[in-house]
Amino acid sequence: MKSEAMARSGRILRHSQWDAGLIVLSGVHGLLLLSTPSIWLIALGFWWNGNTIAHNFIHLPFFRSIPMNRAFSAWLTLLLGVPQTLWRQRHLAHHAQRRWRLHFNGQLLFESCVLLALWGTLLICAPNFFATVYLPGIALGLGLCHMQGRYEHVRGAVSHYGRVYNWLFFNDGYHVEHHERPSEHWRAIPHRKPSHLAPSRWPAVLRWLDAFNLTMLEKLVLKSGWLQRLVLRCHEKAFRRLWPKLKHHDKVVIVGGALFPRTALIVERLAPEAEIEVIDCCAEHIERARSFFGMRVRFVEQRFNPAQPGSEGRKLLVIPLSFDGDKESIYQMQSRGPILVHDWIWRRRGVGVVVSWLLLKRLNLIEPCAG
Repeated sequence: MKSEAMARSGRILRHSQWDAGLIVLSGVHGLLLLSTPSIWLIALGFWWNGNTIAHNFIHLPFFRSIPMNRAFSAWLTLLLGVPQTLWRQRHLAHHAQRRWRLHFNGQLLFESCVLLALWGTLLICAPNFFATVYLPGIALGLGLCHMQGRYEHVRGAVSHYGRVYNWLFFNDGYHVEHHERPSEHWRAIPHRKPSHLAPSRWPAVLRWLDAFNLTMLEKLVLKSGWLQRLVLRCHEKAFRRLWPKLKHHDKVVIVGGALFPRTALIVERLAPEAEIEVIDCCAEHIERARSFFGMRVRFVEQRFNPAQPGSEGRKLLVIPLSFDGDKESIYQMQSRGPILVHDWIWRRRGVGVVVSWLLLKRLNLIEPCAG
């Protein structure tokens, strides 16, 4: 089986013909650096290449020929400004869960000489560029890679299954799977996705956003009448665009959102005759929300479970952006009534409208099941 796979990959490439794409992209990276160098291009190129091309090359060198692998490692050294043999030693020590120690060898010496030659040329020919663009770009790229590595493991290895990120980063988001099988080719690794682990909604480099949780932002809105009016106006506009598609409904169940109950306020205006029920697991939030309404809004203190009896029979269900659970299961829920789901602006499902580009938020309508 192994020999057949190698035969299919061609005479030059060792593992897969798909690796030719990574090799070509490394050339594109080099052309961009030569034609339009800037701090951000150097930094973002360092971060992207380091977590895609260079990372995959560390685990599965692309070529059958050892000299070609050594030459490509030197090429990556020029692109990233860090000896790739050094990068490889450190990364493999991380996978082996042992302390990294420098092992000096001929390849590391060669790559160091190549890099010093590049730096010397830049110092002589473009000293201002070297000091104000190149070095800051490399430093920023190292910072992005450090942030990526930190948040990939801050609570143990965590995966991210976003389609866009994994398309752009060649399945780098499958981090748990990669640690379980570090020698697995990047094309095969999505097939190893475990079902029992909770992924992160964010790619690792953006995972710090979890610290700025939505509850904190809601409390900030409560302190400003202007922010409350702005948030209400954006959301009501989105609701009004979808409202004609919802037809008649005599009950609306709103999950969460009791801290600043904008959805309930909007529904109260749009459907004054409907029964409104707000389900929230925080008693403090419920008490705060009661001050916005009369007696006709019913508050239920409990954690919403989409599988609980009666969930599927509700006329209109509204799910918040901060839903604490598997939102994908909501989209797949067999409901006899429509479902409105607050989601991030890039996650369009069903009939969707943008709530606000500033808030990075959209409202998705999932039509009820037939029957």
